[in-house]
Amino acid sequence: MNNLILIVDDEESVRYSFKRFLEEKPFQVAEARLGAEALHECDKKLFDLVILDVKLPDMSGLEVLQGIKERDPKATVIVMTAFGTTDTAIQAIKFGAYDYILKPFDMPAMEILIQNGLKNNYIMRKKVSFKSTEKNSDSATDRIIGQCPPMQNVYKLIGRIAESNVNVLLRGESGTGKELIARAVFQHSGRINKPFLAVNCAAIPETLLESELFGYEKGAFTGAVRRKIGKFEQADKGTIFLDEIGDMSLSTQAKILRVLQEGCFEPLGSEKTVHVDVRLIAATNRNLEKAIQDGKFREDLYYRIKVVTIQLPPLRERIQDLKELSTYFLEKYGQAYRNERMKLAPDLLDEMKKYKWPGNIRELENAIKRAVLLCKTNIIQKELVMEELGQKEKHIATDMDLFDNFKDAVIDSHFHVGEKIHKTIMTQTEIRLICKVLADTKGNQVQAARILGISRMTLRNKIKKYGINNYLISPPV
Repeated sequence: MNNLILIVDDEESVRYSFKRFLEEKPFQVAEARLGAEALHECDKKLFDLVILDVKLPDMSGLEVLQGIKERDPKATVIVMTAFGTTDTAIQAIKFGAYDYILKPFDMPAMEILIQNGLKNNYIMRKKVSFKSTEKNSDSATDRIIGQCPPMQNVYKLIGRIAESNVNVLLRGESGTGKELIARAVFQHSGRINKPFLAVNCAAIPETLLESELFGYEKGAFTGAVRRKIGKFEQADKGTIFLDEIGDMSLSTQAKILRVLQEGCFEPLGSEKTVHVDVRLIAATNRNLEKAIQDGKFREDLYYRIKVVTIQLPPLRERIQDLKELSTYFLEKYGQAYRNERMKLAPDLLDEMKKYKWPGNIRELENAIKRAVLLCKTNIIQKELVMEELGQKEKHIATDMDLFDNFKDAVIDSHFHVGEKIHKTIMTQTEIRLICKVLADTKGNQVQAARILGISRMTLRNKIKKYGINNYLISPPV
């Protein structure tokens, strides 16, 4: 079902523009000219997102916001405000609005805000079930699948710590389902009717992450034309999920530590202290212990976030759950795309069990989704799945052969017995990787940094350190 969005604005042209724009996505759109009409609509339907103007003919937007929140504490509301009413918008955040945007605004910026708001609404509302075998379970519910002992331990831990306010660290490889576990902890906690905000620390540039989390005052830096409320202030009394926390800078880590220790912080450019009550759930696929040794992660923050650690096993270590996981994804995408029950061919499951699944559950889900879309019958044959997975393994094997040749060349040309082989191989590997990505992006450092998963400043420092500009076309061996 398409997302249902309510537009509340007394200007017909604004409502018309939103309706035309959103229905192309496509979303279902409802309209209200007055605050009373908006509340009446919220009495009848549960909206995925409300876009609300703060100035309405019959009542203030803040009154409407409070009315919406009384009816639905989890409502995701984006407030629209003119430049002269920024303080009102900030007050709206304190009343539970997800975010605000200033008029006039450009639609690309609004679209990003809408998509983020819808994702936040999904995270808060979509139920997480542990009992995937129940016949009467809601088909729209996301399920944590697994009967293996490691997953049973995960369930027990969630049950023991969800109701408390302790910080939780989720560890595991990429694709093991850390966000799903974070949602389960939130939905079984005493903060279920308070905000839940998820932030992917690796997806936000290092220079912007601190302002995203803690906000800033007008004039704090070039381009700061208004005050911005950060995610920690938005999540007051609720829960914040910091995914890939191991990717943040030491300065941002220091502010996170202060929030956890003292419950307060100062936004960028402000002398005013903001007090918050936030539960932190963090996740990482990095080795934080090694990061501490390398001086890249604060040891005191490490002990603050790992009051309870939940370790998620990779799929290759819980292969006995593969059948149940596959069945779940077959039901999910068979209903969504084909409206019929899909099955795996008898010999396919055995072949799937031999595969290592480096992308874990996310890779399995994508493989099943692709097969459902491409399969011409309701039975998915071995070739349809394993040919694609075999290509991936072939690429991995080819990459390893190339590495072996590269390693041998480096050793033969640079070393005698007893020299520092490891350090030089790692350096040369990093140089070649950076050169390859820079060549692919035609020297665009912003794109290259994003692909490499590092900040632009880090990339620039490495380019300078290695003198890489001279080797864009042909990196050294």
